[in-house]
Amino acid sequence: MTFKANATLLSHLKSIYPSSSAINPWYIVSAVAFSASNEPEAVPEVFNYVLSEVTGKHEQRLLLARKFRDALLKSGLTSGYSKAINSLAALHAVMPPELLDTKMLRDPSIPLQDYEQNGRAFFRATYGDTADSVQTLLDTIYPDMGYFSNTIGYGYTYGFTDILSPLETSYVLVASLIASDTPLQINWHLDGARRNGATLEEVKAVRQIAIEAASAAGVKWKAGVPEVRESQD
Repeated sequence: MTFKANATLLSHLKSIYPSSSAINPWYIVSAVAFSASNEPEAVPEVFNYVLSEVTGKHEQRLLLARKFRDALLKSGLTSGYSKAINSLAALHAVMPPELLDTKMLRDPSIPLQDYEQNGRAFFRATYGDTADSVQTLLDTIYPDMGYFSNTIGYGYTYGFTDILSPLETSYVLVASLIASDTPLQINWHLDGARRNGATLEEVKAVRQIAIEAASAAGVKWKAGVPEVRESQD
């Protein structure tokens, strides 16, 4: 049976996030959760739903399109790039021509050393007091993983915040990891979202949106999804 993200489901997912918050990132969380759940055709349904609500200038519509694209790109490191590619292709198929990008947004001329330095800063901001232990784990299990995570992951990929803020990037990771059922990393990034500025209520809402979107797409968890901790260690 083909899954469809209908308006009723999308309206419900939108309603979960606290109405008191100035910005509602529900669509980023939902699109990434659907993508990571291997339902790429649901992504353009989310996009069209949100785009229909944008009545502002071209710049606002373009920023929305870019948020979708960059969220999918960033999610690929945790959900798998095959899923990110399929979701980006499905999104591209419905994208109005004036909202397409034809040039890179990231600067390919920046030296890798700069990405490594910036990545370490973003990594530490996200992991806080646990940054050293997590980095040691990555370096120990495979030194190439430690370098890749800092330089390509947190430097080049996640550290580009012209489109998605550090907090929105944390939400991308939470949604992708919940749909992928990796509890250790879910805990890391629920905490990371708090460190990047989310309130406890907001992180709980993002967790719930991701769970309900992924569940609607057919995801089942081996041992449930970790709860949001009241405080980070």
